[in-house]
Amino acid sequence: MAMLKETPTAPAYDVRSAVVVADAAVPPVSPVLISTLSERVNEAIAATTRDTPLPKVALTIRLASVSKGRGFDKNRNIAKINVDAASVDTGAVIALASFETTTFAADPTAADNLMAEQIAARIRSIFVLKAGQLVN
Repeated sequence: MAMLKETPTAPAYDVRSAVVVADAAVPPVSPVLISTLSERVNEAIAATTRDTPLPKVALTIRLASVSKGRGFDKNRNIAKINVDAASVDTGAVIALASFETTTFAADPTAADNLMAEQIAARIRSIFVLKAGQLVN
């Protein structure tokens, strides 16, 4: 007889706000990437409602490094991201997430938009947020 193990559920949070910052880097991180990512994450926060009370947190999304135009075709773009979730009540960091994304686009503007969407999608997944309205 096989024993079934219950998989532990990840802690859930009521995300109230997010701010995007970039570490000092050469070349500097594109303002388009920062603003687009901020818009997408904050739209997801606004679109998400919770039925049960959860710990309220504010996210700090830190772009630790961003490199564009890598690889043979100069179309690979890589970003390393660190996310801190701080309690709204105490200010203490209660959750951390780190990940890396890779997108492929030769055009720098397209690369910023693709990177912003991929990073936002990961954050939506980690913090169980709904996708906001995308405006073209």
